[in-house]
Amino acid sequence: MRFRLSAFLSFLALANNVFAKSSTGDSVLVVIDPSLKKEDYSKFFGGLEERGYQLTFRGPKDTHPPVEQYGIPGFSHVILFTPETKSYSSDITPQSLVGLLSEGTNLLMTLSTKQTPLSSLSAEFSLIPPPPGTPLVSHHPARSEPATVIRIPVPESPLLTPGTPPVWFSGVPHALGNSPYLVPILRATSESFAADSLDDSGADALVDASEKTGEGLWAGSQLGLVTGFQTLKNSRVAFAGGVEIFGDEFATKTLPDGAPSGNEKFVRDVTAWAFKETLALRIDNTTHHRMGEEASPEKYTTNDQIVYTAHISAYDPETSSWKPYSGITDMQLEFTMLDPHIRIALPPVTGEPGKYQVQFRAPDRHGVFKFVVDWRRKGYSFLQTSTTVPVVPPRHDQYPRFLSAAWPYYAGAISTSIGFFLFSALWLAGDVEGKKKKGLKTE
Repeated sequence: MRFRLSAFLSFLALANNVFAKSSTGDSVLVVIDPSLKKEDYSKFFGGLEERGYQLTFRGPKDTHPPVEQYGIPGFSHVILFTPETKSYSSDITPQSLVGLLSEGTNLLMTLSTKQTPLSSLSAEFSLIPPPPGTPLVSHHPARSEPATVIRIPVPESPLLTPGTPPVWFSGVPHALGNSPYLVPILRATSESFAADSLDDSGADALVDASEKTGEGLWAGSQLGLVTGFQTLKNSRVAFAGGVEIFGDEFATKTLPDGAPSGNEKFVRDVTAWAFKETLALRIDNTTHHRMGEEASPEKYTTNDQIVYTAHISAYDPETSSWKPYSGITDMQLEFTMLDPHIRIALPPVTGEPGKYQVQFRAPDRHGVFKFVVDWRRKGYSFLQTSTTVPVVPPRHDQYPRFLSAAWPYYAGAISTSIGFFLFSALWLAGDVEGKKKKGLKTE
């Protein structure tokens, strides 16, 4: 019975992915703190529902609906609007959230100035939170808003809509570690800093620290406000320094010049990336064969001319389908045996969308080789594939009859043989004549 229920849940998850706005499904679990009102985030939640997502709400201490059941995630995506929650139900733990990422579930988390399980979990993703009680503060430029409400310009990024207006932010920053899987999305302004006081009493200390480049300086554009992380299995998690950036108040709040803020468009782009609507790529199939053939052989011979082909597609959220994608110009193919013996560009084929092809000569070394494609760029899905093939030396009847490089040796051997036969013939002939003359004299 338990096996049948597990199989049924797997079937529902697969059926949900067939016509999905996201490449991994449309079901979203929203865990929202009781202190937050769902109506204050109506634009954000309404935008998700308009895009076809199915939202299910529950509290952090509720047990229904479960995040996962029988080891199978119950939702394709999980949103944690619990910036100040310190206790959760048994199915929401740091270990279970990491397990969801391993199963392909995407996460969106919000942090706060308080020490919570989520802020501790962020450190596992190479984010460095500041000390508790230190929000992001900026006194410049002068404005009527509090020092903790800051206008942040939206940078250029492949996962953000070009020309997005600045956004309003209020919350806690974080420093970025050295993990190559981090995806910076929104950074603090150069004049902002993290402090436990809203006045300028600590300004001299900040200036001294900046001049000495001392440790512990939480200031400037090196601080992150919204940061993504993509795992090796291409599941994604986004950390936001404050839940207010998703709220209706900031979405409807105008900028100093009277223009509308970019909060609504910005959070739409963030969720589209975190839920794998955008920049989602995959390798459909790969083929390899000898030049002039079509079937993939079981083995190659040294110095064979090999043709390698890969077909890549990108997810189109408008049609909920995968379409051929030829926008990658820096992909490489490696032919490796422990170390790469050949590293060559794998360019797209003109006139054939989604097709990447390259031709190369197999190395003059036999062994077990691999075709390896490992393309990793920030924000995009990682493309990884590996195919193992043996490379053998030629058979005894596959070598050429004569080697052009050996003609000097051939000429030397032939001339030596001819000289030997001539010398032998002359020697033998001369010996016979001498015996005849000697016989005539004795008579």
